[in-house]
Amino acid sequence: MNKKFKVKDHYFNKAKKENFLARSIYKLEEIDQKYGVIKPGDQVVDLGYHPGSWIQYTSKRVTDTGSVIGIDIRPLNKQLVHLKNVNLLEMSIFDVTKPGDIGADGYFDVVLSDMAPNTTGIRSVDQDRSLALVEKIFEILPVFLKENGNLVIKVFDSQSAQDYLKSQKHLFENLSFLKPKSTRSVSKEFFVIGKKYLKNEPNSP
Repeated sequence: MNKKFKVKDHYFNKAKKENFLARSIYKLEEIDQKYGVIKPGDQVVDLGYHPGSWIQYTSKRVTDTGSVIGIDIRPLNKQLVHLKNVNLLEMSIFDVTKPGDIGADGYFDVVLSDMAPNTTGIRSVDQDRSLALVEKIFEILPVFLKENGNLVIKVFDSQSAQDYLKSQKHLFENLSFLKPKSTRSVSKEFFVIGKKYLKNEPNSP
């Protein structure tokens, strides 16, 4: 009966012990280990990075030869400013239409998003808000993600989300769904992992 609380305590305590800002680190770690999404030297954008555990993980994975840009509507997390290969911006995803809007001058190797809407507790409303974020990210992919680049994005499960994602499968060589082990058992979220982006705009951003 209390299994979900044990899971929560385990990953919460593990993150605290290992100096990560949130338990969500282990979701990205599992995804990366399973699918090989991030590699040294990659240019990565993290959309909705707060509180920043994905930034911590990605900063190490891309090494000094790579870089990470993170955006979030919340104030900058000063616990991350010491990371030399990371640039953080306080802004909304809905104000972003091209890489130049976030200080980038070209396509990214990886687009990440653990972004979630402000939840209301009303499932249908929360699902619709989550899907709006997902649709926005897919909308900007043509000018953000390199050909053969990778995508990781969080989705609140719903029939509308499933239908939308099926309509986007042709954009990647492989599109997978995963509910990481560290996800709370009561959560309706899952992650979409797109490997090898197939379509891109002919013009440089």
